[in-house]
Amino acid sequence: MQGLGELESAVMNVLWRDDRDRTVRDVLDELAPERELAYTTIMTVLDNLHRKEWVERTKVSRAFHYRATMTRAEAAARALRAVLESTGDPEGVLLHFAQSATDEEASVLRKALRKRK
Repeated sequence: MQGLGELESAVMNVLWRDDRDRTVRDVLDELAPERELAYTTIMTVLDNLHRKEWVERTKVSRAFHYRATMTRAEAAARALRAVLESTGDPEGVLLHFAQSATDEEASVLRKALRKRK
């Protein structure tokens, strides 16, 4: 995801898997089969994601519980918006994208544009 490092993206993927609040330990346990990470590393990553407003946290007893502030689709749309704004030619980018879209993607775009009116 644009604007996130590799480990931040992996942590966000854990939070996006379902709609439950997660503790640092929960996230660490889900990432453990793939990587060897320290508890403090995940705690730092979640703190950074909170500072960047990608996650919100609630203190429950002595531990924070974390939840994504946006869905994966909302985050992807935000990243796309940033790319469009950074190019200096959003029209050109959108035209190239539209030309490369599959029939199914084009159908989804048409449907979304009709709803926008």
